[in-house]
Amino acid sequence: MSKKIDETESDNEEHQSFEARSITIKTDKKMAQFYEIMEELGRGKFGTVCKCREKATSRILAAKTISVKRPQERKEVENEIEIMRSLQHPRLLQLYDAFDDGGTMVLVMELISGGELFERVIDDEFILTEKVCTIFMRQICEGVSFMHDKSVIHLDMKPENILCVTQNGNRIKLIDFGLARKYDPKTNVKVMFGTPEFVAPEVVNFEPISFATDMWSVGVICYILLSGLSPFMGDNDAETLSNVTQAEWDFEDESFDHISADAKDFITKLLVKDPAKRMTAKQCLEHKWLRRDKPAKTDEKALSKVKLKHFVIRRRWQKAVNAILALHRMGATV
Repeated sequence: MSKKIDETESDNEEHQSFEARSITIKTDKKMAQFYEIMEELGRGKFGTVCKCREKATSRILAAKTISVKRPQERKEVENEIEIMRSLQHPRLLQLYDAFDDGGTMVLVMELISGGELFERVIDDEFILTEKVCTIFMRQICEGVSFMHDKSVIHLDMKPENILCVTQNGNRIKLIDFGLARKYDPKTNVKVMFGTPEFVAPEVVNFEPISFATDMWSVGVICYILLSGLSPFMGDNDAETLSNVTQAEWDFEDESFDHISADAKDFITKLLVKDPAKRMTAKQCLEHKWLRRDKPAKTDEKALSKVKLKHFVIRRRWQKAVNAILALHRMGATV
């Protein structure tokens, strides 16, 4: 039986009850006093993630353990904790607890079991329509809007950082605030990191960033979700970054033949080279394409996922290569 998303489902699903918590980093207590470590869920260049159970409540959570041998590493984790403290919202991954034993720091967070959004939608049983895309894009913009209201720029918006809360529902959460920064419009902040396919021109050109930097990435994600095509992808990172700085793209591929004018307008107002001319997250939520009150189309067609599957497979391969390189850098044997 094919799965088709109910467009009202995200409103009717009960949000996981995550009470507001005042989190301080525990330096005088061990994580093992409060949590039982369970199986490993994954590992990357930043640390290891395991499932864990809170002893007092039996709540199942995720624990990310990060090595902080250098002062800069500690500062980065402290920044991530500080950012997550301020981001208590249903569309954003929630921090639950934090520990520091000197050599490592542990972030205890809510466990999200639904996997990456793009992995979910390419499932053969999942019916992807333009309406479904609006449901996901609206939630993404809700999360980004809240972040920006709290003066936080994510700076690493990409498909891998959008997870489904459950394996069957349609709620999503934005994750990974490791590169996020508090933003003060009075200061000129420049950064030199991000993922080439999704990074904004001002990052590549080492120009001041702003909330609009995230909105460019939202536009790229939307373009890919609807078409399976990556608008600025080159044969290598240098070519991709060059394409981004030129900010030239189009809707000429046949993948866009059945995409609505409203959807194209939405993307067009985000993939703008001048950050000042991009839609804000709040403006996105008011855009005709994402508005909840527009009449439903009766002839909604399923979108082809052939190109989107190729995109996801390529990203999987890149992640595997990056993981192997990270192991080599750590001196491990592969």
